[in-house]
Amino acid sequence: MAAAVQNTYPLDRYIAALSEAGVLASRPDGCGDLEVSFATDDSREARPGTLFACKGAAFKREYLLSALEAGAVAYLSETDYGVEAPCLLVSDIRRALGVAADLAYGHPSGRVKVCAFTGTKGKTTSAYYLKSVLDEHARRAGRHAAGLFSSIEFDDGVDAGISKLTTPEAFQLERQLANAAASGIEHVVMEASSQALKYDRTACVEFAVGAFTNIGEDHISPIEHPSFEDYFSSKLKLFAQSRIAVVNLDMDHVERVLEAAAPCERVITYSMVDPSADVFADGLVHTERGIVARVRTPRFTDEMLIATPVKFNVSNALGAVACAEALGIEREAVVHGFERLRVPGRMELYPSASGLIIGVVDFAHNGMSLETMLTDLRENYPDREIAVVFGATGGKGVDRRETMGVAAGKYADRIVITEDDPGPEDPADICATIARVVSEQGNDNWQIELDRERAIRTCVRETTRPAVVVVTGKGHETRMLRKNGPEPCRADGKVLQEALAQL
Repeated sequence: MAAAVQNTYPLDRYIAALSEAGVLASRPDGCGDLEVSFATDDSREARPGTLFACKGAAFKREYLLSALEAGAVAYLSETDYGVEAPCLLVSDIRRALGVAADLAYGHPSGRVKVCAFTGTKGKTTSAYYLKSVLDEHARRAGRHAAGLFSSIEFDDGVDAGISKLTTPEAFQLERQLANAAASGIEHVVMEASSQALKYDRTACVEFAVGAFTNIGEDHISPIEHPSFEDYFSSKLKLFAQSRIAVVNLDMDHVERVLEAAAPCERVITYSMVDPSADVFADGLVHTERGIVARVRTPRFTDEMLIATPVKFNVSNALGAVACAEALGIEREAVVHGFERLRVPGRMELYPSASGLIIGVVDFAHNGMSLETMLTDLRENYPDREIAVVFGATGGKGVDRRETMGVAAGKYADRIVITEDDPGPEDPADICATIARVVSEQGNDNWQIELDRERAIRTCVRETTRPAVVVVTGKGHETRMLRKNGPEPCRADGKVLQEALAQL
């Protein structure tokens, strides 16, 4: 499938779009009929007929000169660089990028149905859950599978690969949406990060559905969000671009979320607690293949198998069901869409052949996530040993050693402490700190095994009764960050599968 091609417009079209968006500070005279056949913020992509966008705190005038030498005919900037080319001066370059990219690619979100998830936790899992349902719908209709833009990977029908950002920058995002439209994709599922919403990477993207999973204290720092209010209000911007809103009634601050969602054409709610929600689940039964729940929607009530060992992921599944409801997806695709699902590194389920061990691989790499997972497993598998393999990163997030140590010490029966991206630090020192914190919780059933693969095999091999073995921190990742940089490693899931097979 060929990649999407940008539209050709006179410069006046860009000037009008920027003016309508309220970001045009001044326009050049007498060049409105100049033909623009390409727009980009990467000087390496510049060619004859390019409108070049100058962006970023690290932007250098040399980038503009390089773009002009390659054939750029005008530039978009917050600064007039005094070069021999028309300058579209703007007051907000980030929003201007979104406007220019959307125009260049012909507003592709108007040609595909884009479903976006935001929230502190669950964005990635929810996105994969909805994609699984939409893929089942596409399979039944003989259509192309849904597009996916997640923090793990992207697939737009033309290009696919590992994601660098949870939500791409504006030109890449619009290009991927245009590729999806050109490929005949009906639906695209994406994660909308708070940073992307705050800085208008998604400006001009039309969301058929915008879903809000939950809100909590996270990403609060001088380089991300200076306050919780800034973080929360950034996420709430999602609904200003959404036709239909999906809201989790079980989250904190839900009244404020519902207030922000109210202007949408329709609001669909979901809950595991409040039966008045539009989408509701009860009657949960834990099996070796996952959780079976009775799910009620405005159109049907049915039992669904959700391939996860933890209850909190049922909430993510309900969010996906609510989005499918918004899109009018048929009952059969919704009911059966979760059965073969696997989210890379997010609560991946690996039951042993004998049933003795339920293996779980997850990305939880802080105390809050680990505690949530372990308490859920403890509640739902009360007769099984809870064993966990984990470590903590070096050179950053130092508090994780304590918070994860506390969570494991309180809620795990057996613990194997190992390396997890030690970076510039000695992994033995990190593990020793974790071990001390675990012991302070009154838990002495721990050991240190620095080699991560051996740690996983050890935890499985030493299981003597029915157990849940959790390997957490790295998820799907295949690189270990050590002193000399990233080094290849095997994904936890593959190692765990082999250990279980040998058992």
